[in-house]
Amino acid sequence: MSTQSLAPRALYEEVAELLRQRIFARELEAGSWIDELRIAEALGISRTPMREALKVLAAEGLVTMKVRRGAYVTEVSEKDLRDVYHLLALLESDAARVVAICATEAQTAQIQALQNDLAAAVNDRDRFFEINENFHMLLLGIADNRWRDQMVADLRKVMKLNRHHSLFKEGRLEQSLAEHESIVQALLAHQPEQAAERMSAHFMNGLQAAQ
Repeated sequence: MSTQSLAPRALYEEVAELLRQRIFARELEAGSWIDELRIAEALGISRTPMREALKVLAAEGLVTMKVRRGAYVTEVSEKDLRDVYHLLALLESDAARVVAICATEAQTAQIQALQNDLAAAVNDRDRFFEINENFHMLLLGIADNRWRDQMVADLRKVMKLNRHHSLFKEGRLEQSLAEHESIVQALLAHQPEQAAERMSAHFMNGLQAAQ
């Protein structure tokens, strides 16, 4: 396969990532129409990679395609949010159960180190958000199930569409930190059911804060 044949694929993926970040940054607001022609012209690209990028984002749930009306940034309803958090609770609590059973000493040390970083960032919302996501990704990586990883990645993208992310609510950072500490203690003690239950509760509390 030639390098040239890969170029269009690389281009539309780059455009998809650019649009994805604009959506997460609220530069493209939920419910807003995406002006394909204007964005394509601004990027100096044709409509083809633009349309392919929108198909990628539609498959992820970030964009909604409407017949004869074009592409819109997806609006997340309360039901959408409940459904996403419900599935994340199931998937990530199962991952926590696996980690509690199989984590090595080196891996538990990584978990504890990230928890320490999270505690140090409790007064820095953006940093806390970043480490929080890294913590969950670490557990998924240790649990090592690529199908679960893909589902979680897609669900987390939709979760980020929520305008009022749960971690932004007053007092939620401190509450989330305490929940993480409880999860970590169960993981370090190799208590799978406690780890799973605490992870599930963590997501349910996050849902309450997000609504």
